[in-house]
Amino acid sequence: MYINAGYLNNSRIDFKDRSKPLIVGSCGTYHLYTRPKLPTWRPKGRVDFQLLYIAAGKAYFEFNGKEEIVTAGHMVLYQPREPQKYVYYGIDQTRVYWVHFTGNSVKKILKYYDIPLSEHVFYTGVSPGYQYLFQQMILELQLCRPCYKELLSMLLRHIFLLVKRQLKEENEPRNTYAREETELAVNYFNENYHKELSIESYASSRNMSTSWFIRNFKEYVNMTPLQYILSLRISNAQSLLETTKYNITEIAAIVGYDNPLYFSRIFKKQVGMSPSEYRKKNM
Repeated sequence: MYINAGYLNNSRIDFKDRSKPLIVGSCGTYHLYTRPKLPTWRPKGRVDFQLLYIAAGKAYFEFNGKEEIVTAGHMVLYQPREPQKYVYYGIDQTRVYWVHFTGNSVKKILKYYDIPLSEHVFYTGVSPGYQYLFQQMILELQLCRPCYKELLSMLLRHIFLLVKRQLKEENEPRNTYAREETELAVNYFNENYHKELSIESYASSRNMSTSWFIRNFKEYVNMTPLQYILSLRISNAQSLLETTKYNITEIAAIVGYDNPLYFSRIFKKQVGMSPSEYRKKNM
């Protein structure tokens, strides 16, 4: 199981702070590979807000005594003191991001971004933009650079803004079949991005034409399948550079590149610096 998290003031204790409109207390990610399950049960909830994003796989939540299966592309919002009961299973290859936050204007901010306070679960899409923003919040909490608290608030607001855009687009008539196929593809790519993938072969395996698949995938994810796979590889390479001591050749192999020199060129083109420079800057 892969775990990466950051905590304000290095404290895992939840807190309530009304000194500012929006304050990020902690942020992290879990990715289950082999661990059978990861359950959470907080009968009295927390004193802060919690937002969870299911990036891949699925999770099992319980609301008012009823189980609800939440699939990739959905977020779950818990308000303070709400009971929290959910579980992830390794067989589902679940990847989830979470953030805890507080402040004196949280509900007002959530309403401004059209995030429903009366619902726990809402569809937000499968854009890797969410994952990038969560990863940036984790990094800011770990490095504590100047002005990081203000930047954390801005990053969280950026997530809220993307959610608002998605919710507005959801109200427009769209193809349910295309959305379901896109979600399946996103899950497949998240589980297999490190392998040699053929978009043509994948589309054929789902009885879709390649052009139809690419067009509809881009409509929902705002990038082509190949661009999405590349973003997964680079994003995971960044995490490995930040949190492990693997060398560049090892990281290249882990994320799907046999040639470390080619990986370095691709990484620099996407990130603006070489893997070694990125590691030095973010360690």
